[in-house]
This record gives sequence, structure tokens and C-alpha cells, in this order.
Amino acid sequence: METMNFLITGVGGQGTVLASDIMAAVGVAAGYDVKKSDILGLSVRGGGVIGHVRWGEKVYSPIVPEGKADFLLAFELLEGMRWLDQLRPTGKVLINQQRILPVVVSSGLAEYPSDERIDAAVAVATPAYYKVPAIDLALELGTSKVLNVVLLGALSGLLDVAPEIWEQVLTERVPKKHTQTNLKAFHAGRDWMKGQL
Repeated sequence: METMNFLITGVGGQGTVLASDIMAAVGVAAGYDVKKSDILGLSVRGGGVIGHVRWGEKVYSPIVPEGKADFLLAFELLEGMRWLDQLRPTGKVLINQQRILPVVVSSGLAEYPSDERIDAAVAVATPAYYKVPAIDLALELGTSKVLNVVLLGALSGLLDVAPEIWEQVLTERVPKKHTQTNLKAFHAGRDWMKGQL
């Protein structure tokens, strides 16, 4: 089988590293050879974070080769736009519909792209664009902190891995007191994706 390549991107504090850890653990539990790498940049200051996760029969490098991403999972709109050039033509994009203004925008030195500009940029990269309302679904569960798991739930709807495997990994990876909320977040994202297909 050909290696599946995932890019997970967002802003520091959104849970991107936990999401890539969960993705890696799900891949292992599903029987794949897995490699992962997280590049944190200035994440502590709200800077960009990018996670590379690769599943395959035998994976030699943790870094997704340039232009070979099968899935781009973006926790923030602008961060999603930044990495579109890494997608295969057949790649799929899932972007949380949330704006977190970078310092250059909040200080008036740059303008945040409009929805139309973002949509146009994604359309050039791929026809497979899922506008995931992850922040809204997370807030319905009482906390923005599970938006990462909502996005993973949405992604799971596009992958051939049993939901029970995801549930098991989530149960092992999140603090016990937050297990139920995270499982609900996963299913909220998965159910949302079912409605898109």
C-alpha cells in the first residue's frame, strides 16, 4: 500500500501536537508502520505549529515529502492556506472555520484574507474542501479545548479505520476526567462529516 501522508497545522495552544500524537497512535493500532514529526516554531507565542504523520507498510522518514500530503488538517483558516501547496492534486483539506489574528494583522500591518480568497486558494489546490465548524461543535460541548478532537473525528470519517480504534486511543491519551467530553467531541466531528458525504 502507498504511504498515507497527513499534515496537521494550527496555532500554538490549539492542541495540534496532541492531535498528531493521537493520529500516530491510531495508525499503529490500525496496523501501520508510523512516523511523525512536530515542528513547533514560536508556538508558545501563538505562532504556527505543523505536525507530519505518515502511515504505511514501511515508512522511512517522518517528514511528508513536498507536495505529497493526502490530508491537510488545519485548526485555523490562515494556517490552512499556508500549507495548501503541500497537497497532492487528490488531497483533501479539512479546515476549522476559525480566525486567530497573527500579530501583523492585529497591529494593522497586514490584512487577514477574506473567506472568498481562502475558498479560491483551496479550490486551486483541490476540489475536496471540508469547512469543519470544529470550534462551534467544541463550544457546544462546553470547551474550545476539544476542537482538535472534533477535527480528528471529522477526518476519521474519511479513513478506513474503525471508530473503536480511535475511541481506544483517545481513552488512553486524554486525562481520565476529560475522556467523555473528548469521546463526544470525536463523534460530533465524525457525525458532521457523515452529513457531508
